[in-house]
Amino acid sequence: MRYDAHERLVAPARATAQPLLLLVGLVMTALVFMALNLGYSVVHSTLIGPEAWERLALELADGSSPRAVLINLFLFAMLIVALSATLRALHNRGLLSVIGPPALAMRQFRQVGLAVLALYALLSLLPSGETLAPTANLAPGKWLMLLPLALLALLIQTGAEELVFRGYLQSQIAARFSHPVVWLFIPSAVFASLHFDPSMHGANTWLVVGWAGLFGLAAADLTARAGTLGPAIALHLINNFSAIVLVAPEGNFDGLALYTYPFSLDDSSAIWAWAPVDIMTLFCSWLVARLALRR
Repeated sequence: MRYDAHERLVAPARATAQPLLLLVGLVMTALVFMALNLGYSVVHSTLIGPEAWERLALELADGSSPRAVLINLFLFAMLIVALSATLRALHNRGLLSVIGPPALAMRQFRQVGLAVLALYALLSLLPSGETLAPTANLAPGKWLMLLPLALLALLIQTGAEELVFRGYLQSQIAARFSHPVVWLFIPSAVFASLHFDPSMHGANTWLVVGWAGLFGLAAADLTARAGTLGPAIALHLINNFSAIVLVAPEGNFDGLALYTYPFSLDDSSAIWAWAPVDIMTLFCSWLVARLALRR
């Protein structure tokens, strides 16, 4: 009964809830997204020349500069375009059908966003210890100048991922399989698998994948309770703001961060010291979001 509100997102998916059609939709979305990214690469490299593009491509690979991080994030707008094309072509649906009522989604976004932001502000006051103590990265003036662009880029990136995983994939599966275990866990497992990157995370790969899976479950649960993507996008936005724009691991997508942690994502000892804090933060954020939705 706690997931009654989920029907707002599930009902529009029932007419085209065939698993094979969903598989085709996911493949189509991925192919269109890759094609659009390829088109961007061709156009950008042509405009700036091969040498400048080669330098930029190196920055894009690890997010080592502000422009590289911003480009990587803004490119997720193409995922929204790709999903929109899939929804229209295969499901006769629009983007709003995977978001929920706009006014309600915005209200829930504000409720959860403010609550989770307050939690993060409170947690920032706690001592972090020498292992996790951040160091300065970007100059504050430059960081503030880039902040509006960073927030817009993060909203696009987190919104795109929530549209695909908690909006499209979760609602289509829920329209076919009624048991929550199925439509909570399958999208979360797919979301987690996309974080499998041994070249970046090394021995910590499965820890990162596990954390992503837990985040997926938290976002899926909030979406089902709220009946809109507002809470999941708010949770995702604040989490990524903290991890990309505020404090990022050193050498890992840290080009836009005000501070960096004195370790990288392949540093096993530091990551295992950091993981309990990160997992507990996620758990508390989920609880705070649930409480905010009750207001």
